[in-house]
Amino acid sequence: MAAEVGKIDGATVRDDFNAISTVIHYTRAAHFLGLWASERVLIERCFPDKSARLLEAGCGAGRAAVGLWHQGYHNLTAFDFASGMIEQARNLAAEQGIVGLTFLQADATRLSECPILDDTLFDGSLFLFNGLMQIPGRENRRTAMRELHRVCRPGAPFIFTSHDREEPREAKAWAEEAARWACGEQNPRLLEFGDRYFAHEHGQTFMHLPERREVLEDLAVTGWRFEHTTLRDDLATESMAVREFSDNCRFWIARKI
Repeated sequence: MAAEVGKIDGATVRDDFNAISTVIHYTRAAHFLGLWASERVLIERCFPDKSARLLEAGCGAGRAAVGLWHQGYHNLTAFDFASGMIEQARNLAAEQGIVGLTFLQADATRLSECPILDDTLFDGSLFLFNGLMQIPGRENRRTAMRELHRVCRPGAPFIFTSHDREEPREAKAWAEEAARWACGEQNPRLLEFGDRYFAHEHGQTFMHLPERREVLEDLAVTGWRFEHTTLRDDLATESMAVREFSDNCRFWIARKI
């Protein structure tokens, strides 16, 4: 009899991100793709003062953090829970002669375990490339949102992204998935409706796709005031390389109450 496969949890996702094929994929993006045009537009809009003390959660191999440093945001701390990603991010910064960009290994749901993060008040936080939605379990995502809220000053902006379960082109696929859940025939490793776990050429990926109502509820109960949401492709025209790297996604902007 085959061994029972457990539910997807944080350890599952961490192992997936530490897999060599995934590390290579994100490292290539950090070296050759850099900051998206949409990310640059939105971050400069939310943080016109480039001396702002920013915290990037789920920084991966340093793609956005290094890109922001080159845009003049030199007061930046970035962290990821995957050791392989942080090693590559530090290597990238060193190769480019970047000084003062801090990369830490930390878990967004347990920032108190990292004294540097726990003792600092940031002017804003970022959770880009759907990183927040790669935390399995709604309560765990809420914990991460509360942790980021705790280490930010009052009025600090919070920018994050998600894919959109209410995308009209996905309606048929989600109706079929709802039917599977109703019959108990969904992937037994998934925790909640809206979860996906899939294999691809770069490894395995867990992703939760939320509805708008869900995100608004999560922001409200974790101390963030919703301000605005917009699709990536409505913010800027991305290069072909970016569009091949990632489908369109939704940016969310909130502010610490």
